[in-house]
Amino acid sequence: MTQPAKQDALLVACLCAAWCKTCTEFRGTFDKLAQENESAKFVWVDVEEDSALVGDIEIENFPTLAVFRGDKPLFYGVTMPQEGVVARTLASLNREDRDAVEVPEEISGLPEALSARL
Repeated sequence: MTQPAKQDALLVACLCAAWCKTCTEFRGTFDKLAQENESAKFVWVDVEEDSALVGDIEIENFPTLAVFRGDKPLFYGVTMPQEGVVARTLASLNREDRDAVEVPEEISGLPEALSARL
């Protein structure tokens, strides 16, 4: 019997800025979620310091999450900086049958660009 292919781990990128107080407060929650979801890869991306990764992207509000499975974007948008909200969002994205969503061009290459960090 053939084993099903193991699905790629989720890549959860938090797009934030060092000057953003909400981001600073959310960082501990993001790190805690990373520890609780060891099968996923969590990356903190400062949109100013890491501009080589995301270009001159316009972020509507912080924190913004970009979630991928492999190079397939599953979620892109502002999230409430609350552990329960983010945990429920990630749980809903962890299904194999999730459809891809449209993301800005600057974000579509994040999985490849971040592969050196992971």
